[in-house]
Amino acid sequence: MEEYGWEGLDELIKTIKWLDTEKPCLTYGLRACNYYSVEVAGPGADLHSGMFGGVAQEPTTDLVKVLSSLVGTDGKIQIPGIMEQVVAVTRGEEDLYAGISFTMEALYESLGSKTAIFDDEKKTLMGRWRYPSLSFHGVEGAFSGPGAKTVIPAKVIGKFSIRTVPDMDIDETNTCVFKHVEEQFSKLKSKNTLKVYAQHTGKWWSEYGVDPDFTREGGSIPVAVTFEEATGKNALLLPMGTSTDGAHSINEKLDMRNHVEGTKLLGTYLHCVAAELQPWRYL
Repeated sequence: MEEYGWEGLDELIKTIKWLDTEKPCLTYGLRACNYYSVEVAGPGADLHSGMFGGVAQEPTTDLVKVLSSLVGTDGKIQIPGIMEQVVAVTRGEEDLYAGISFTMEALYESLGSKTAIFDDEKKTLMGRWRYPSLSFHGVEGAFSGPGAKTVIPAKVIGKFSIRTVPDMDIDETNTCVFKHVEEQFSKLKSKNTLKVYAQHTGKWWSEYGVDPDFTREGGSIPVAVTFEEATGKNALLLPMGTSTDGAHSINEKLDMRNHVEGTKLLGTYLHCVAAELQPWRYL
């Protein structure tokens, strides 16, 4: 809107009001996401269960055993060292949940069933917001279509994620996951092979690994002044582009690396700003 010079933008920023019909909310925290893969491989090719069932050690059997050790049906993560990183609930924080406009009926409507882990609002909100959770997302390589296929997969990859919360260390969390998975697989005494790795983690700090240049620009971004006037605060620009992007010219571009790293940079900045005060520690 700013690029097109929309005349109503300044007024919108300065006078915008909440438009919903329900009680408004202020979001002051999020969970990050660590995504993992557990790969179990054995035979050189897929096998027929009629010929090799009961003969070969099946990767899917090993994978299911390992994945079942990660989390209970009550939602509690069973990996040692994960929950130990979570800060205890303070009285002030606990009091925040009392006045939140949330009902179990609303949750049941969202779920489309009454299969919630908890039966009360506070435990449900804490499970969603302030505690880590572990969820399974699928098994690559296994038969998943309709019908009755009898193939034994030669390699399967289980996928799961952990939603992490503040004060959880990314590297420590990864170490706990890898150690637990490897120990559980070792207990099986299987001749199959195991690989466990993080596809991506919720790192929020230093992305480029170098100190940035402090620069000024010769161009104009009028909306920056509007934001300063509306908030009474200084505006900071975090550029994503490079000098070769051809801004406002023919074949204007943004390199994929800059798009990805720039997105992470914005998240990093917001996290670092929030960490300066961390008001929830004083509740």
